[in-house]
Amino acid sequence: MSMQEIPIILNQRFPFFSKKLLGEIEQNGIVQEVKIGEQLIREGQFIKSFPLVLEGSLRVIRHDDEARELLLYFLNPGDVCSMALTCCMGQQQSNISALAEQDSLIIRIPVELLDEWMIRYPEWKSYMMYAYRKRFDELLDTIDAIAFMDLDQRLERFFKARFEATGEKLFHGKHQDIAYQLNTSREVISRLLKKMEQNGMVKLSRNKVDFSNLRSLNS
Repeated sequence: MSMQEIPIILNQRFPFFSKKLLGEIEQNGIVQEVKIGEQLIREGQFIKSFPLVLEGSLRVIRHDDEARELLLYFLNPGDVCSMALTCCMGQQQSNISALAEQDSLIIRIPVELLDEWMIRYPEWKSYMMYAYRKRFDELLDTIDAIAFMDLDQRLERFFKARFEATGEKLFHGKHQDIAYQLNTSREVISRLLKKMEQNGMVKLSRNKVDFSNLRSLNS
């Protein structure tokens, strides 16, 4: 990625920011390319900078005491992680982890600029408020899914969320990887996937799930 391209990408992702704010982001931000699976934020660390997503997709998760994973939401181009922002403002340790779902491009903003920009730039404040509301709604959806959906419905929702985040209709990984993210066992996921395959909803192959036939993607 050429540094000459960064101003163009910033303008594309944040057309509602003033030229002055975009200039400050470019001047103060640290551009970082992250590979799929790479961890950007880990639980327990103090966050000194927070990422704005320029390209790709990030997966935001929490772990329980047994290291099982719970998917909270995805971050797409133009997004910021509001839970990371909360930790920044409260100078608290992170209660989430963030990993690259795809090869991604981010720009890290130093935490000390967060409050300053909220005062100086109304569009930054509006963007922060929108980010909080969007992430809050997504967290409510996650809670609703856990509380009210059967696991087969959550599995279909998992694939739909991946499609909306990445545009991909092919999951690369083991059944155990899905089980970790849905906080269940591999055996249960394998059984549900086999049932979905029998119903023509997915196609299974070694370490791949083709979910392009899901009705929720084509409705």
